[in-house]
Amino acid sequence: MMFYLHRLSNQFIGFNVFFYVTFRAIAAAVTAFLVTLIFGNFVIRRLIALKLGQPIRAASEVHRLADLHGNKQGTPTMGGILVIGAVLISSLLWARPDNRFVWLVLFSMVYLGALGFADDYLKVTKKKSDGISGRIKLLFQIALAAVITAVFLTSPLLEVQARALFVPFVKAPVVANMSWFTFVFFALVIVGASNAVNLTDGLDGLAIGCTITVALDYALLAYAAGNFRVAEYLQVPFYPFAAELTVVCAALVGAGLGFLWFNCYPAKVFMGDTGSLAIGGMIGVVAICCKQELLLMVVGGVFVIEAVSVILQVLSFKLTGKRIFAMSPLHHHFELSGWKENTVIVRFWILSIIFALLGLATLKLR
Repeated sequence: MMFYLHRLSNQFIGFNVFFYVTFRAIAAAVTAFLVTLIFGNFVIRRLIALKLGQPIRAASEVHRLADLHGNKQGTPTMGGILVIGAVLISSLLWARPDNRFVWLVLFSMVYLGALGFADDYLKVTKKKSDGISGRIKLLFQIALAAVITAVFLTSPLLEVQARALFVPFVKAPVVANMSWFTFVFFALVIVGASNAVNLTDGLDGLAIGCTITVALDYALLAYAAGNFRVAEYLQVPFYPFAAELTVVCAALVGAGLGFLWFNCYPAKVFMGDTGSLAIGGMIGVVAICCKQELLLMVVGGVFVIEAVSVILQVLSFKLTGKRIFAMSPLHHHFELSGWKENTVIVRFWILSIIFALLGLATLKLR
């Protein structure tokens, strides 16, 4: 909405700044941060009043992990609604309301947030760590991928590039037309990103801290993809609608910083699947809109490592009966190896920053 204030620039000096993406992105980040900070304690109190506390798995299931995390029993979960609300309010306030990518990303965030909320609610009411079955989650995530694919492939302005496959370090698309595989590819990106963030969300501040670096990177990537001169200089795919996603990603950065205020060790609130599924899916859709899907594997390196550790653990146990790690995801392995929770968190944050810098470096290494 604030975008249209630039029309007053003819009558009032200074209102032209509302036209620029960079100004609105900074404003969106600050707004989301303040919204999260202002309403954080209120949301936490309401979650406590509703007795929406995080259940902790029994010691028999995970050995020493329950002993390490036993004091977190009852900490309010579903705090992801705070992040979703802040990003939604900030984006609606500062992003262009006529931009289709903005609505596509926000819809994806709310859709997966609702799925995560239902999952969290079942966990809390059942007093168990099992909510919605994995198959049902997967079905809903694939349905979202189908919607995203349909939006791209039914638009003459988006169809050609949507079918192309770009990889880091290569200027031209390696596949010009993925045809029907476009849907499969988009599904892999959305499902993978959503579940990877979900798996990373196991320690205080871990997932949201890594989210901040990834969102900041994609704010820059979205700006590059939506600015013709920058896209031409960096030789990245140009999408005229992508620039406004800078505002949405900046809002996620601000909301992430605000949520980290309450989620840092020792956490006063957990984001739950409500936040992790929404954030991961949102980032996946942003990557699709920027045509930087595979770069997400570099920028979100921590999320990828966490997801791969689970896959390897499951495969190893099924094939050999032995476990590679003391426990997966990987952050729990280091916990059970003797690292303090805070040590694991900060070191994973450091890795996330390094992966984000490597992701940006690929823009020139082509």
